[in-house]
Amino acid sequence: MKNGIHWKGIALEALGCLLSAFGICNFAVAAYVPVTGVAGIGAILYHLFGVPIGLCSVVLNLPIAAICYRLLGRGFFVRSVRCILFYALYADVLLPLLPTYQGDRLLAALCGGVISGIGDALIYMQNSSTGGIDFVTMAIKTKHPHLPFGNLTFGAAVAVIALHGLVFRDVDAVIYGLLLNFVVAAIINRMMFGFNSGMVALIVTDDGPAVCAEIDRVADRGSTILKGRGGWGGAEKDVVLCACGDKQLYAIEKAVKKLDPASFIIMMRSNEVEGEGFHRLELGGERREP
Repeated sequence: MKNGIHWKGIALEALGCLLSAFGICNFAVAAYVPVTGVAGIGAILYHLFGVPIGLCSVVLNLPIAAICYRLLGRGFFVRSVRCILFYALYADVLLPLLPTYQGDRLLAALCGGVISGIGDALIYMQNSSTGGIDFVTMAIKTKHPHLPFGNLTFGAAVAVIALHGLVFRDVDAVIYGLLLNFVVAAIINRMMFGFNSGMVALIVTDDGPAVCAEIDRVADRGSTILKGRGGWGGAEKDVVLCACGDKQLYAIEKAVKKLDPASFIIMMRSNEVEGEGFHRLELGGERREP
């Protein structure tokens, strides 16, 4: 960071906007596959009247941004406006110079969903958005953080997809649009929360301190010793709790079994882990740099 400007974050925002706009404009819109939110409304106006998608996005986003400004904070608002401008520039100036996909409509929906999903996730991971429905879903996520973000995005898409089908009387477009936005939601969930997922090991052993030392040696992970008692015999046991990555779990399991062959290991997947050694995802408000 220099002079208070997070250049890495801006670069990732620019890349995310490029991928998002490319997937939407050069795949989905070109194949008449409906997309979500303001971009979806812009696509309808583009097909009907030739209104540039990027310009339409900027105009429609202004009132929505004003409504959500206080809830999401100045920092998020500024980053989102930057992404809105990036997106508009790519959609109206750069991407028309590139070829559009003219093949199978199903492949256009799938490819567009994957590419734009990756782009959207990169944007969201910088605690930013491309505006429009994103402002609304971000606001909902801020108030209800337990809700999966990709699911909120998919839910917000349904109304615009249905509108596209009604305007153009194209039932297939609705089906392809649902498929595209399902892929987008899946990619967003995987990138935003899958990278921060992990494994949790519960190790029942007679020598908790030795197991903790072994975990620290092979995986450089902290652990916690809980006191347990056997349900049948009542014997005192140590239960070692450790959060780790997938690859680390294999090394921990192998080392613990070598140290204590009689140990009992329970392995569980965690959707998200917060704390030292794990990245924390923040939505709305101010972006915190490590």
